[in-house]
Amino acid sequence: MVEHRLIEKMLALANRKTAAMTEENYDHVFVDEVVDFITTYADRTHHGKEENILFAELAGKKLDDANARVMAELIDEHRQARRKVAEIAELNERFKNGERTAVGGIKEHISWLASFYPPHIRKEDDAFFPDTEKYFDESELDAMLERFRDFDGTMIHEKYRKLLEALDDGKSARM
Repeated sequence: MVEHRLIEKMLALANRKTAAMTEENYDHVFVDEVVDFITTYADRTHHGKEENILFAELAGKKLDDANARVMAELIDEHRQARRKVAEIAELNERFKNGERTAVGGIKEHISWLASFYPPHIRKEDDAFFPDTEKYFDESELDAMLERFRDFDGTMIHEKYRKLLEALDDGKSARM
């Protein structure tokens, strides 16, 4: 849940800053950084732990219908966010290639993300996470927390290994 606070702050900042941008003062580097944050931190790292560890463990449990439905909704919401971020990245590239009208779509998608994530996060923090703890005993919860830490530890290495490979191949440093 600590990660949720950072995601909320970044999206609020991104929304504030991009809302003030126009085609004339648009900052594509800032948007690249927002895309990188959401892709690496919110999606690969945070959603990665949820989907690859927590949800995978829950899939092996006998969930009640309400929790199974909410888990499916959360996974779908992660997919929706991924699509929006991919659209932002695509529009940002189009802006860099001279399509100044892409700014409107970028602002719209960032605004969508900034309004989308708070209810998504509340659903996880206030209902789903506390309610699904009942499916695990203390040793399972401790083991899952250890797996979360291990997962985090590999992400920074993966990110910068890919950066090196991209730079070595002469490609864009953006992942």
